Amino acid sequence: MPADSEDYKVRRRLKRRLTLWRLLAIVLLIVVGVWIFNAMTEDDVTDHVARLDITEIIVENDRRQDAIDRVIRDASAKALIVYINSPGGSTYGSERLYKALRRVAETKPVVTVIGTVGASGGYMTALAGDRIFAGESSIVGSIGVIVQLTEISELMKKVGVSATAITSGALKGEPSPFKPISEAGRENLQEMVTATYDWFVGLVTDRRPLDENEVRSLADGRIVIGLVAVNNGLIDEIGGITEAQTWLESVQQIPSSLPLRTIDYSEPKPLIARLLGEMMGKSVLSERLTLDGLLSLWQPDG
Repeated sequence: MPADSEDYKVRRRLKRRLTLWRLLAIVLLIVVGVWIFNAMTEDDVTDHVARLDITEIIVENDRRQDAIDRVIRDASAKALIVYINSPGGSTYGSERLYKALRRVAETKPVVTVIGTVGASGGYMTALAGDRIFAGESSIVGSIGVIVQLTEISELMKKVGVSATAITSGALKGEPSPFKPISEAGRENLQEMVTATYDWFVGLVTDRRPLDENEVRSLADGRIVIGLVAVNNGLIDEIGGITEAQTWLESVQQIPSSLPLRTIDYSEPKPLIARLLGEMMGKSVLSERLTLDGLLSLWQPDG
């Protein structure tokens, strides 16, 4: 009898575990079904206004470029609103983003909206819009280019460390963190910065109702708030997403009632990670970011 009782207890435990796993499987199937349904529903949206969020340091991003190209091909996307909250980033990354948005503008209206900050490469991105909006207190401007160098030769002397470089030319090893920059190296970098700055000024001159002298007077790296930017011609109007939709309706005849569909160009995640993200919400993780080359980046001194 005791043996039978023990077997009964074991069978009950196994049955409970089996029931638990069945319930978990059912819940997982429901979650997967809801996720697939939501994904299919999003894909089935007909007429809409696409929204692209630029809320990070701007660097080269092929996924973002591909997403923008899809907007061009999507006949149901009647316009594109670009929301910007970025201090800029690499000059080339900002250039690629600007040109991609101008390709969209060849087929449908593009409106740019500056949130907290649209400076340097962020402002370059805003220039791609047919209409630029910003908040009254948004940070706008910082038109310019910067190359920053770190040189630790004095520190190396103190710790008794030296570095030797064998180069094919006088400028090949310039700049180097292991020695002070030479005058020739400084002139080389200054020429590159000046040429890129002139290109940036030309971009602003082409896209804004300002002549080159007016642009250069504003392109000394200064930042201004939206209230000032609308008066000096850097932006068109004070407002945000709602005002951008109103402008699209009044000028481009695109109803403000059309749904906004945000473009996702984040790095694809495994299915289980996406499901957990849907169930538990997003977590913000800091990522290490290295910027090389010329920067169009507003970075106030610490």
